[in-house]
Amino acid sequence: MKDEKPHSLDRRQFLASTTLAAAGLLLTQSACEGEASSLTAKADTVSGPLVISTWAPNVKANAAAWEVLSSGGSALDAVERGVFLPEADPEDTSVGLGGLPDRDGNVTLDACIMDHRGNCGAVLALEHILHPIAVARLVMEKTAHVMLAGSGALKFALENGFEKVNLLTPGSEKAWVEWLEESEYDPSITPEKIMQRIKENHDTIGMLAMDQNSDISGACSTSGMAFKLSGRVGDSPIIGAGLFVDNEVGAATGTGVGEEVVRICGAHTIVEQMRGGKSPEDACKEAISRIIKHNGDKANRLQVGFIALNKAGKIGAYSTLPEFSYAVQQSGKPPEVFKSDSWFDKWPED
Repeated sequence: MKDEKPHSLDRRQFLASTTLAAAGLLLTQSACEGEASSLTAKADTVSGPLVISTWAPNVKANAAAWEVLSSGGSALDAVERGVFLPEADPEDTSVGLGGLPDRDGNVTLDACIMDHRGNCGAVLALEHILHPIAVARLVMEKTAHVMLAGSGALKFALENGFEKVNLLTPGSEKAWVEWLEESEYDPSITPEKIMQRIKENHDTIGMLAMDQNSDISGACSTSGMAFKLSGRVGDSPIIGAGLFVDNEVGAATGTGVGEEVVRICGAHTIVEQMRGGKSPEDACKEAISRIIKHNGDKANRLQVGFIALNKAGKIGAYSTLPEFSYAVQQSGKPPEVFKSDSWFDKWPED
C-alpha cells in the first residue's frame, strides 16, 4: 500500500499479526460445537463492545475484531480487521484468496461496509485483490460513490496502492475442473453445489460490531456462488440486502443464497422490523418468512441465515434450514458459537 492511508489501520502489519494470532487461537469445545440453539434465549442486554459474525469458523475473525474493540477502537475498524482474516485464508473457499471461481475459472469478489453514520461503500465482481473489504472502505471514504464494479473497481484499487494477487489456489482450481467434468459447463448445477457448501458450515462472512461508544458498523465479504455465471452478483455487496446499519436501531447481515436475500431486501427488512419493536431474532424470522412465502414448495431447499444486533445490545439469528451457526464475542465472556433456530427442522433428503 502507499504510505498515505485514509484511516489508521495498517493492513500489512495487520496481516502479519492476525496470521500469528489465528495460528495461536485455541477454542473451547463448547465454542466450536455450539451447544445452544438460540443466543437470544441466553444473552442479556450487553453493556460494552461485542462482535457477531456468520458461521462457526469465524470465531477467528471475531478474535481479530475483538483486538480492536477491546483496546477502545471503533466498530468500523473492528469489522474491517475481522473480515481481513477469512479474506486472506486460502482454506476458506467462500471468501477472498482461495474462493471458488465462476464457471470460467475466474475468482471474483464482492464486499461492502457500512458505518454508524450511514456511510457505506461496496465493490462488485472485483478480481485480483486480496482484501475487497479494504477497497470497499476506500470507496466509502475517498469517493462520492457507494459502489464500484468490475474493471473500474480494480482500477480504483490499483490506483490506491493495492497489488494484484492470484486468488485461484490449486485446491480451488481443482474443484473447478472437477465441476466442469460433472456439470458439463451447465450453471444450473450451481445451486446444488452452494447448498452442499452451506450445509457444511461454510459461506460468506457477515460481521456486525458495537464499540465502547455503542456505535455500530458492519461488513460483508464473499467470493460468491461457486461456479456462478460470469458477472453474477448476489446480496453480499448490496447495501440493504446483504448488510444494513442504522445506528439508532441496529444492524443486520446474512449468508446463503443471495438471490433470495436481494428479493426481500433482507438486511433492511430486519432493521425496519427492529425499528417497529421486534427483537433481533423475531426480526430475522420475519425476513425468513418472506423468503418462505416467495418460494413455496421449494423453500425447504434454500438455506439463508440472518444475524442481527439492536442498539440495546440484544443479538438474534434465524435461518430457513438447520445448522446455521454464528460466532459471538463480547465483554466478560469467552468466544461462543451458537446455532440459530430455523423455519424447517431438517434438510430435505437427496
